[in-house]
Amino acid sequence: MPIRVLSEQVASQIAAGEVVERPSSVVKELVENSIDAGARDIRVEARAGGKRFIRVTDDGLGVAAAEAELAFRRHSTSKLITADDLARITTLGFRGEALASIAAVSRLTFVTRTADAPTATLLRLEGGQVVARQESGRPPGTAVTVEDLFFNVPARRKFLRTDRTEKRHIDAWLTRYAMAYPALRFTLLHDGQSTFQSPGNDRLRDVLIAVHGLEIGAALLEIVPPDPRPASGIQVTGFTGPPSLHRANRGYITIFVNGRWVQDGRLTYAIIQAYHTLLPTKRYPLGVVMVQLPPEDVDVNVHPAKSEVRFRDGDAVFRAVQKAVRHTLLERSPVPVAAHPPTSWPVSPSRWKEDHHERLSQLRLRPAGGPLRLEAERADAQSTGGDTAPPAGKLPPLRVVGQLGTTYIVAEGPAGMYLLDQHAAHERVLFEQLLAERQRAAVASQALLEPQPVELTAEAASLIREHLEPLTNLGFQVEPFGGATILVRALPAIIAETTPRQVLEDVAAALEMGDAPLESAVEEAVARQVCKQAAVKAGQVLAQAEMEELVRALEQCTSPRTCPHGRPTMIHLSVEQLAREFGRVGG
Repeated sequence: MPIRVLSEQVASQIAAGEVVERPSSVVKELVENSIDAGARDIRVEARAGGKRFIRVTDDGLGVAAAEAELAFRRHSTSKLITADDLARITTLGFRGEALASIAAVSRLTFVTRTADAPTATLLRLEGGQVVARQESGRPPGTAVTVEDLFFNVPARRKFLRTDRTEKRHIDAWLTRYAMAYPALRFTLLHDGQSTFQSPGNDRLRDVLIAVHGLEIGAALLEIVPPDPRPASGIQVTGFTGPPSLHRANRGYITIFVNGRWVQDGRLTYAIIQAYHTLLPTKRYPLGVVMVQLPPEDVDVNVHPAKSEVRFRDGDAVFRAVQKAVRHTLLERSPVPVAAHPPTSWPVSPSRWKEDHHERLSQLRLRPAGGPLRLEAERADAQSTGGDTAPPAGKLPPLRVVGQLGTTYIVAEGPAGMYLLDQHAAHERVLFEQLLAERQRAAVASQALLEPQPVELTAEAASLIREHLEPLTNLGFQVEPFGGATILVRALPAIIAETTPRQVLEDVAAALEMGDAPLESAVEEAVARQVCKQAAVKAGQVLAQAEMEELVRALEQCTSPRTCPHGRPTMIHLSVEQLAREFGRVGG
């Protein structure tokens, strides 16, 4: 088959495929042009999910009449001059491909006017070719209308999804740019109906309320980095959800780098890691994180759609994001508030059993356990001045009232009543104690009277053998004993009364579920399992002194509001809520 040079038309359509994937790609490129042009008001209209009609109108600088046709030439741009400019890009667009690519696969109308021009210039293009030019009337700015997208590329058009799906993609792009640029007003209309409008008042929280609703928007925590002027030049701002606000996937994490929405798996992981031990398993946070750094420290020219970036020092950016989000969570997370009780009360037994299946399973499978083990916590408190006030952002001082259902501790605080899950609370106390001891290389270990061989499955024994060092750091003394047998010489003191077989089986299960190869992550996975076994169980009667000691220890924790697995340790019933329930509002 002979080699041929493609025609300009075919080459343009191929190039357009890299930039224009679907209607939302058109919206993205045109909105970015509007932002780069200094627009303050951007209006997007779409019909049939953008497949039939898209119009983006702005009040930006506009294009000079003499340069109107030039704007549709490939690689024509006002944002770059030399190759050196690629090393410090400060605009959203820079390649000069967007307008040419969109025009190549649509019927396009372009109307633009600069502030000093007496009239606007109107161009009509079909398949990238100019078919008409005339003067027109409109205020300064630009309006681009794109009709019959992919009319000349039927193979691409047939792969578009339903109108509803394409509409969602448009919504995603526009709402995210509204978050990135809260000072701009964005308006979106689908099939003639207004579906979204941002306030344009430069307050990101107001945009988040417009996007997510009042309840979620008001609950989000403004990110407060520990160092407002970092030496690295990396600034992290935005909003992140409290631990009580979580979702089933990562799709609610939005990241901007220098005002550009990017999809970066590593930064997403940094945000998720900031919630370490604060969220339930397989749940993910909601957040909008803005990263600002010098443009020469980030390369945005690594993806056709400019949705990925490369950092000069990716580790530094990772640390900055994780540290800022974690700091915000520890300083600002509120205690979860109990939801308003249902109108039909109490809940039916079958519904209660369904909602509490996991806890019921734990009660059936776990023994009641021994007395609370807070001696080490007491010693720690004495050595570090245990009478000091809790750090800012931690729990308020609580007065223990009693125990409810041999499962919950009832306490009174400055703002109402608190119900503490005694198992979850004790898990958190033991977990932080164990990690603190590990850091000091002083984990208490209890030797068995006689070394005990434990036969495991081959996979479980292999996991134990692979992680002997982190297990030793946590107070285990175990060693291979041939085949799938592990010899246990000592266990962490807080679980010394537990059967060695049960301990190793649970530890192996925790190691198998871990997805991070770092030794610290391995140790924490084991520590969570150890503390789950050692913590006081639901159904165990506690003396008043034990409850008070547990609450005091929880008040001193760094992350007292959740157990190491992410479940809440307490809920809060405010005085106002109690007054409403008793009909005391207004008198």
